Amino acid sequence: MPSSVVDTAMKLRILAAAFLLCPFWLASPILAENSDNMRQLLETRACQGCDLRSANLKDANLRFADLRDSDLREADLRGADLTEADLRRADLSGADLRGANLSNTYLRLTNLEDAKLKRANLCGATMPDGSISEEGC
Repeated sequence: MPSSVVDTAMKLRILAAAFLLCPFWLASPILAENSDNMRQLLETRACQGCDLRSANLKDANLRFADLRDSDLREADLRGADLTEADLRRADLSGADLRGANLSNTYLRLTNLEDAKLKRANLCGATMPDGSISEEGC
């Protein structure tokens, strides 16, 4: 086989490999930022304006956590303890909060669109509209 054909075939393989791996390189900073925010939240319970999209916070102890203005879209918060957490203006759309404890949590102006709240304790929580929930009391 002529060397120019081999060179061309090798270049095509390298190009194909680079093309296939490109999405992973582009996603790395997003994943790194998300994991830095996760670490900050779990260590300090304070993460204002953090990017926690699709975060796995199942059964996490987030009592008194400050999550104001955070992005928690599609996050897994099943069974998490968010007692007295501050989630004002957070985006919890599509988040899974089944069985979570949200008692006395501040949810004013929080986006709960399509959030799963089955069996969630919302007793005393300040809801997005400012009302106080009696759900789970």
